[in-house]
Amino acid sequence: MEEKKFFDKLKNQYRLIIYNDTTFQSVWSMKLSRLKVFTVTSLTSAILVILVILLIATTGLREYIPGYPKAEYRQMLVRNALVVDSLEQELAKRDQFFRGIQAIMAGEVPEDDLSSPIELDNEAVEFKEYNHDSVFQEKLLAEQLSLSIRNDNADVTQLSQVNFFVPVKGVVSEHFQNIPDHFGVDLVSQPNARISSVLDGTVIFAGWTLETGYVAYIQHEANIVSVYKHNAELLKKTGQAVKAGEAIAIIGNTGELSSGPHLHFELWHDGKALDPEQYIDF
Repeated sequence: MEEKKFFDKLKNQYRLIIYNDTTFQSVWSMKLSRLKVFTVTSLTSAILVILVILLIATTGLREYIPGYPKAEYRQMLVRNALVVDSLEQELAKRDQFFRGIQAIMAGEVPEDDLSSPIELDNEAVEFKEYNHDSVFQEKLLAEQLSLSIRNDNADVTQLSQVNFFVPVKGVVSEHFQNIPDHFGVDLVSQPNARISSVLDGTVIFAGWTLETGYVAYIQHEANIVSVYKHNAELLKKTGQAVKAGEAIAIIGNTGELSSGPHLHFELWHDGKALDPEQYIDF
């Protein structure tokens, strides 16, 4: 009986009326019941709770929840987990090493847990014959070719048969002297005259020295080296290939040993200094 009265009270209709305080006229009214008010209030509260949970879970506000770790703490936890895993691996390796040492001291064969036997299918392995004779023939052919090239180059070693290009047109101001300070000739020419390579070759040095200024060394065939010193400017770099008569530098007056604008030219063969005037008509 009491339960019926309770449900009847929930279903009883009420009216919510808003009056104008001055004129006492009805401004707004609404029919309500206790059950309707309870239902609307419950739904509104549930919606608010869900919205608050979503707001906290999807934004940075979740870090302000007591007990929830910060981003820095989570990174630290991950890093510590990785370090612990590495330490476990190192400890396992150490224990295996100690077990191996103990087995060796006991005269036993240590177990190798790192390597496992590999089973090969003999039918899948293909064997090829290695022809040693063919390799020997290839080496012999290469040596014969090398010897033939050397024999051809040996004919060039006759310096009397080599046609040298004049490095620069000028007057010989100082002749060749077989002394350490002057293994060549000095050529005086016009200002800014170009200096040319006497033969085809490769620049083995192109740079600055304190005593001789800008210097160029060119390696030619038949173990011939030509040297060009006291230049004002170098037109080629180390490692570049040059042709006979190709400009390699500009005549100048650089270096402590230079007394005026000129070219100091040297000619070397098999490590010996030659008198350039015997082979080149300046």
